[in-house]
Amino acid sequence: MTLDELGPRICIMGPSNSGKSTLADAISRGRGLMPIHLDQFYHLPHTDWVPRPANEFGALHDAAIMGEHWVIDGNYSRLLPQRLQRATGFVLLDVSTVVGLYRYTRRCWFERDRRGTLEGGRDSVKWDVIHHMTVATRANRSRYERMFDDIRLPKLRLDSARAVAEFYGANGLRR
Repeated sequence: MTLDELGPRICIMGPSNSGKSTLADAISRGRGLMPIHLDQFYHLPHTDWVPRPANEFGALHDAAIMGEHWVIDGNYSRLLPQRLQRATGFVLLDVSTVVGLYRYTRRCWFERDRRGTLEGGRDSVKWDVIHHMTVATRANRSRYERMFDDIRLPKLRLDSARAVAEFYGANGLRR
């Protein structure tokens, strides 16, 4: 499956720190699509990842997906049905938990201008995030796999860091 086959409205999902925002920005630059990072809609700017009221998040989400050309990253399953109704393609990133943990600590300690981060926010290593990545992610992976099988859009599953790198290369994308 090539990037062109995914169309002008691409939905990217996957476990925490699997590279969703980085891939969304690369696709945005490579194909001229508007990047939409759901973490930035869900959390209030200039905070330590404090959630917005649910109705505000829903309104931002629903307005964003009405556009004709976008690439959106994030899970937020409650709003997934309307996102998939508008999407023309779907990508599931399924890199290992070890890779995700490495990326999480690297971004918290070394990356100040990370894609998809909150305006005015600063990432720091948090025990609850590490716990989520090592415990909850296992159940989420099973749910994502079942969901992936049911999606009736052009779709692609990238199940390793190598598969992601090959996708970047095959589609002329840069991180």
